[in-house]
Amino acid sequence: MSNTADSAYEGFSAEERAAMKDHAQEMKKASRRGSKADKAAEAARDVLAKIAEMGNSDRVMAERVHAVITANAPTLAPKLWYGMPAYALDGKIVCHFQPAEKFKTRYATLGFSDPATLDEGPMWAVAFALTELTPEVEARIAELVKKAVS
Repeated sequence: MSNTADSAYEGFSAEERAAMKDHAQEMKKASRRGSKADKAAEAARDVLAKIAEMGNSDRVMAERVHAVITANAPTLAPKLWYGMPAYALDGKIVCHFQPAEKFKTRYATLGFSDPATLDEGPMWAVAFALTELTPEVEARIAELVKKAVS
């Protein structure tokens, strides 16, 4: 292993460390709640509160993504995942909305995890860049989440 400045490990970024702290707090909070129904209700409130905290463009997109997902895949349960709105089936994250501001990226993304059944041959997309939510984009999100839980 060389000792050049280019190969020096600099650790996690501040944004990555914040996301890990968010996740640890989410897990700790979830372990303290009462009944399964109480946990689900509080998790849904936590998602809406996190969306409300977002900056304007991310918040508007997250609100629409949340509405499309909950309307088209009601079996998905909203919950926070590393400080991001996510949607789970039987406790496993199926998809999540990553705001652009979270990791200081150019665009927000809608990502899908392994439990999503989006398989299309030997290769398929698991994340989609979102720059605006047009009716066509909302229809595509609806199609994806329906397929993800089928």
